[in-house]
Amino acid sequence: MTRSTTPTALDAARAHARLSGLTVIDVRTPGEYAGGHLPGALNIPLDHLDRALSGIRDAADRRDLLIVCASGARSARACALLAERGVPAATLDGGTAGWAAAGYEVERPAACEIRAGWSMERQVRCAAGSLVLLGLVLGLFVHPAFQLLSAGVAGGLVFSALTDTCGMAAVLAKLPHNRPRGTDLDATLAALRES
Repeated sequence: MTRSTTPTALDAARAHARLSGLTVIDVRTPGEYAGGHLPGALNIPLDHLDRALSGIRDAADRRDLLIVCASGARSARACALLAERGVPAATLDGGTAGWAAAGYEVERPAACEIRAGWSMERQVRCAAGSLVLLGLVLGLFVHPAFQLLSAGVAGGLVFSALTDTCGMAAVLAKLPHNRPRGTDLDATLAALRES
């Protein structure tokens, strides 16, 4: 990876070959991170990136940064944000899912430390489907205006696909089950300074 601030991407094989020389930052929610992450990855959720900028900048001065998420979309946004602030970083093509599909190790805390959670994508599909179904049922049995709920969710899904953003995921990420106890950004920043 060059030291430019233009975001670059590494495929799983290249990232695996360089893993020992990289500082890996996982920008998923704490719940997603706890479900499995790259070896040695530090969890700094995307919505905490600005707060952690100083520590990330210091880490980038010592080692190349690899930013990771589930599929690569959030990590690409994180890399773009960091690039705007003069911090060079690469994203992992295909994210943690691509890493695992390539057969590389994914660290998971012991079963007693966490309860299994759903991925953010699965949570969004469940919430969107439930809202659409609710709008249709209420529209049939209560008042036809409730069908606007289904139309609103459908419009939001189209907007999400066109912009590669997801407002529903942003809302779901704030729920308590996506922020398990023990997630301590200050401890993560201390580990980042030590890396």
